[in-house]
Amino acid sequence: MRVKSLTLRVLLLATVWSTVALLTIALAISALYRQSVERGFNSLLRAQLYNVVNSVSIDDDAGLIGSPSLGDLRFSQPLTGWYWLVEPLGNFSAAPLASTSLGTNNLDVPALVQQPFDQNYERFYEATDTAGNRIRIVETEIVLDEEGRAARFRVSGNLEVVEEEISFFTTRLNLALLVVGVGGLMINGLAIIYGLKPLDRARRGLERIRRGEAERIEGDFPSEIQPLANEINALIESNRRLVERARMQVGNLAHSLKTPIAVLLNEARTLGKTQGEVVTSQAQAMQAQVTSYLNRARIAAQRDSVLARADLLPVLERLTRVMRKLNTETEFVLDVSPDLVLAMEQQDIEEVVGNLLENAARFARTRVVTRAAYTQPPDPSQEGRKGWVEVLVEDDGPGLAPDEIGEALKRGRRLDESKPGTGLGLSIVKEIAVEYQGSFELSRAELGGLRARLVLPAVTKDTA
Repeated sequence: MRVKSLTLRVLLLATVWSTVALLTIALAISALYRQSVERGFNSLLRAQLYNVVNSVSIDDDAGLIGSPSLGDLRFSQPLTGWYWLVEPLGNFSAAPLASTSLGTNNLDVPALVQQPFDQNYERFYEATDTAGNRIRIVETEIVLDEEGRAARFRVSGNLEVVEEEISFFTTRLNLALLVVGVGGLMINGLAIIYGLKPLDRARRGLERIRRGEAERIEGDFPSEIQPLANEINALIESNRRLVERARMQVGNLAHSLKTPIAVLLNEARTLGKTQGEVVTSQAQAMQAQVTSYLNRARIAAQRDSVLARADLLPVLERLTRVMRKLNTETEFVLDVSPDLVLAMEQQDIEEVVGNLLENAARFARTRVVTRAAYTQPPDPSQEGRKGWVEVLVEDDGPGLAPDEIGEALKRGRRLDESKPGTGLGLSIVKEIAVEYQGSFELSRAELGGLRARLVLPAVTKDTA
């Protein structure tokens, strides 16, 4: 699984690296310390060996004599693993000398092929005594007199001393490295959190832009993050210029067409009744078509803009107040959460919801209800891309049959000619909703009349 958090990624890598590094250090130091302890142990055995050599000689009866004093009580305690032994070699048949700790036992002698003497005529090897102690033995052979009589000198030490020393050191070393490792990870974590603080400030800056509280990312950022903030500000500025250019072009086109259409409408009044009505209706249809396509061009230019946003509740409250003044006999109910923010221009919200409220008020008997809440996207493929809000406008009028709903959404189609209107309202609502990648549908309302359902893009904290 991929780790999405930068902090966790860095901490994970730091933990793995620290663990490998500290284990390597622990193994290396332990190995070096073991070598040092073993060299010291061998040096101790060698010193004791030559102490024995210097203490033993041949007496007048051709026997071995001497009482080495090694200054260690373990050589006088039985089966401690600390022994010394002097044995005659060759034709020299004197009785051997041994430490009190060895008693009547003997020490095994490996073949020279297995363990040869070194350049100092010494050899070290390991064995197990009768008490089960692992011991290390140092051995040499010395000629004791002018007649060539020689003896084998051996001194042994218990390897348990070495292992205890190494174990004590390794325990302390591992504890120290553990403290260093944990402390290093904690410091790394604090350093990472502190180092990523500027990214959090940049995120809050973007959130302020999303909420409409700022127009650019402000603040002094580190050199690694400042280019990112500059590029985001440049992108926002470019987006703003794009929207402004589209609005200006839309305005210029609307202004250039306004006069010709007005001339056509004025000229239609001078014509006869039949021709005048035809010209007037066509000019009005042309005016509605121009307005519709200009709106679509404007929406397409700003649909993905980070600056297109508006609070839904104030817009609906203002539209509802207007409808209450115009329709005093109709009750308008508003049920909308105050935290809904649509990713749309305010005038487009007013256009779509205003058309729905006007249509509902035209056919309602006594009541119109407007609700809004978060919902699922109109297309499953849009899951996770942005938030979505469902806007419902219901009335208690006669409503529409299923086969009439499709006709009502056609441009210029009016099912009830007795009511005023051009037949363009619902088709404009659908076009604007589709341009914002939303949806629009009609159905039977619980109040008995028509139920209009809009799904529009919203701005949420999860999609910031």
